[in-house]
Amino acid sequence: MKLSVPVSKQVIDPSLDVPTNNNHLHLHAPPKEKVVVVIGATGTGKSRLSIDLATRFPAEIINSDKMQAYRGLDITTNKITDEESCGVPHHLLGIIDPESDFSAASFRAMASVSLQSILSRGRLPIIAGGSNSFIEALIDANFRSKYDCCFLWVDVAMPVLDSFVSNRVDKMVERGMVDEVRDFFKPNADYTKGIRRAIGVPEFDLFFQVESFSDEETRARILAEAIDKIKMNNSKLARRQLEKIHRLRNMKGWKMHRLDATAVFRKRSAEAELAWEELVAGPGAAVVRRFLYNLEPVVFGGRKVLRHRVPLMAAASH
Repeated sequence: MKLSVPVSKQVIDPSLDVPTNNNHLHLHAPPKEKVVVVIGATGTGKSRLSIDLATRFPAEIINSDKMQAYRGLDITTNKITDEESCGVPHHLLGIIDPESDFSAASFRAMASVSLQSILSRGRLPIIAGGSNSFIEALIDANFRSKYDCCFLWVDVAMPVLDSFVSNRVDKMVERGMVDEVRDFFKPNADYTKGIRRAIGVPEFDLFFQVESFSDEETRARILAEAIDKIKMNNSKLARRQLEKIHRLRNMKGWKMHRLDATAVFRKRSAEAELAWEELVAGPGAAVVRRFLYNLEPVVFGGRKVLRHRVPLMAAASH
């Protein structure tokens, strides 16, 4: 049975090597509730990391990907499957009417309700998704006066990410993406509203318009062009997202813990799994552990261990 540990309490993880004979240790309850935010460009592994963290800490995930918030088009919007979720509760995932507009203001209001609900159960909210404008709207709305935030940035070198995103689109097509979008197709649809804005929907419009009366060669050519356009638009999206992350870090001063997953994407199978743990999941969990339990790395007995941070005034009083 999995025990739920309220993250707002000062609880030392028993797996940590923490010296107990330090007379200067003073435990202070954190003044704010704590929230973890996982960001990164499309395809970098944000969802995977958020689930990894939620299986190591008592946590629930709030989706901040605007297209994944809509109902339907699960393959096209790359929603995680029930199996991939590992039983971790997800909020704001596949709940919005696909014909409606889901604005940053709507996300801010709904995410705030979900966040309070998670905290009321003594669990850690993890906000994860690629819509950085949504996250920015939430954080800018007096958020930091109420919550202490830890930002994890999963990063992948762009040439490597381009290749992965291209292959991912091919796999989505193999899983039935074309049929999924066809079932959603409407002639003269408005691709500026609702879920139809998602990459992978407007690109197929011409194909669906002509497939019923075109010859096989023409259909194949138009379909291939649509798929290539989806790949190109995903790569453009990744670059816009990366630019936004740099702006949030450099201009707004968001302190981000960068986790470089590039080497993971260059490996296969078991080697990739080991690299993910070593380069992303393990370091990410260590950052969150220090964040939750107010720990800092120190050298003790010739090796690095973790201890509670000591407020300067408290340390100076001894």
